[in-house]
Amino acid sequence: MTPNGSSAPIGKQVCVLSAEEKQTLTTHWGDIKTWDPEHPHLYRLTMRLLSRTGEAVHEMTERIGFRTIEFRPEDGIYLNGTRLLVKGTNRHCFSPETGRTVSRELSLKDALLIKQMNMNAVRSHYPPPDTHFLEICDSIGLLYLNELCGWQNGYSNEVAKKLLPEMIFRDVNHPCIFIWANGNEGGWNTTIDSRFADYDPQERHVIHPWADFNGLDTRHYPNSTDNTYRLERGHKVFMMTEFLHGLYDRGQGAGLAGLWAKFKSNPLFAGGFLWAYVDEAIRRTDTGQMDTYGPNAPDGIVGANREPEGSFYTVREVWSPIQISSFKVTSSFKGDFHVTNDYLFSNLNECRMKWKVLRLPVPQASDASTCLAEGDVLLPAIKPGETGTAHFDLPEKFFNGDVLELEAYNVTGDTVCNWTFPIKTNCHYFADYMASCQPATSAASYQTDGNCVKLMANGITATFNRVNGNLMEVRNCDKVIPLTDDPLPVGMKMLFSSANVKMQGDTAVYTVKYKGATDSIVWRMTPNGLLGMDALILNYRSGNKFDGAYFDRPVHNLGFSFSFPEKEVSGMRWLGKGPYRVWKNRIKGTNYGIWQKDYNNTVTGEYYNPLVYPEFKGYHANLYWATLQSQMTPMTVYSETDGIFFRVFTPEEQRDREGRGISVKEYPVGDISFLFEIPAVNSQGTGGEASYIKINKGDEGFRMKLWFQF
Repeated sequence: MTPNGSSAPIGKQVCVLSAEEKQTLTTHWGDIKTWDPEHPHLYRLTMRLLSRTGEAVHEMTERIGFRTIEFRPEDGIYLNGTRLLVKGTNRHCFSPETGRTVSRELSLKDALLIKQMNMNAVRSHYPPPDTHFLEICDSIGLLYLNELCGWQNGYSNEVAKKLLPEMIFRDVNHPCIFIWANGNEGGWNTTIDSRFADYDPQERHVIHPWADFNGLDTRHYPNSTDNTYRLERGHKVFMMTEFLHGLYDRGQGAGLAGLWAKFKSNPLFAGGFLWAYVDEAIRRTDTGQMDTYGPNAPDGIVGANREPEGSFYTVREVWSPIQISSFKVTSSFKGDFHVTNDYLFSNLNECRMKWKVLRLPVPQASDASTCLAEGDVLLPAIKPGETGTAHFDLPEKFFNGDVLELEAYNVTGDTVCNWTFPIKTNCHYFADYMASCQPATSAASYQTDGNCVKLMANGITATFNRVNGNLMEVRNCDKVIPLTDDPLPVGMKMLFSSANVKMQGDTAVYTVKYKGATDSIVWRMTPNGLLGMDALILNYRSGNKFDGAYFDRPVHNLGFSFSFPEKEVSGMRWLGKGPYRVWKNRIKGTNYGIWQKDYNNTVTGEYYNPLVYPEFKGYHANLYWATLQSQMTPMTVYSETDGIFFRVFTPEEQRDREGRGISVKEYPVGDISFLFEIPAVNSQGTGGEASYIKINKGDEGFRMKLWFQF
């Protein structure tokens, strides 16, 4: 027997075989390195059958690993004496070109993508895996739940008793296999449950996926009631063989952070497998189109051609084995932050982390981000489950930067995850931008004309309706910007009360007062032609009493919408979290940066449309500025308010959506929106999150400050 990459034998054993029909050979090797998902040590075992004269009459070679696996009832699943927390996905063998027949190259690609999401396990599903996929799982460290085929109806005794030994004899020596599954969702032939141990000398545990069987509860798509009964009041080990159904753009990453935190806090929780890994779209030979059989197969976290979707990056961050405690970069920041070791077997000193300070260009610049300084983070030598303090020395130019980036690497040098933290708040970033602009040569002005008020400066004219206070039209010289009868309230009521216009120094100011949830909107035209919107909402004051009639209850979207026709837009460049769109329960996995997306009409997982990722339409988090690109009427919007969501148009919904019980909250009115609140997406097994607005006497409310540049 030799370790991988070595020709030196590390052990030798001679066994004398008799003529008995069946024998068990026992041997021992010392100095063995055990196999686990973080250290997948393998050895090459060669066995030769020799004749009485010493001639080799038969030889076989396999790669093997040394590890123990045991199920402890009312406790957990233990690998090498360590309790497992499974972070996995369900994978079908599938290729859009070859169907259920896949190549070693595709197996390797799939395994690496699964590892990139910081998963440590895969569940097979009909059909069972190719041997080369199991070999790859052995080599890179992916636990495997190997499943005898069967769904809703089990095999007959005759067929099951033939298939079972074939499966186990083929796969029995793979160290990655830690559990056997007998069928799925009712496809269990219970007469063969006891037969697994006849062919598996390790006697690995046998489960019925979807059922509470053999001491291991594998409930699919548990809800909050299940959580209470099965974990808080139960005593069974709980491992979901399917959860957070990923149909279209639902589930998987959406809702994972909250659900995982609740489950993980219980010592009986053994993890779970997301549904599912890949969209199963077959390329038709008659039309050339990709066909998912309607809504029956676009369940993947990657597309049929293995394109990562938004949830891919959310899962990567939520399941990162290195967790960074939330912190803000303030003037008191000294380079210290807390990290938690979420590995099962590795000390954090096996990993490394780097930091960068980035300076981001202004909207008009075409250059890329600039790295002002970079270096190594000193990670604490902490064991799995421990939290310690990481540190790096701040460079002299640290607070000249816009974004702090941290990136962690595992023992093999692969990226574990990267995180970004803003160094400047929105208002400080905008103040720096304004300071860099050329000063205007003349003041702004205003004029009133019948029922109109006009604010003017530097070729920009914004016209307001004096009857209702709305923005009627914006012109940049002779070009009309398609903002009409804006803004529209979202999730609240605002009723026009009064308005006045005046000059404040060299700035023209139009103030509109409202009754309802919105107290006022102050519009400012600066001398250089920037149009500012300063909205005060949720302000408690005498004479403007609040009640439920002023708000949607519950609030899924809250803020303001504007018109901007979709046909005018060719793309978007923005500073904020990206590049993927978000839901309220799927923000993790996005990072601060300057991002560019050309317009597309992608519907996630909908192969009737051309798939271009990231999707263009939807909600985007933590806006600093965004430029809607257009040949005729480009527009840039800056936010001085932290944490604003930017909604860009309304995505088309998927075909057959209603038939599958998929729930999506309505998007706001209008074309683009600036929002304090956005909805969560509902997924099978979880509910969406909503906010309930409560106003207390004395509350000062909060502001949304935007600037429009035409």
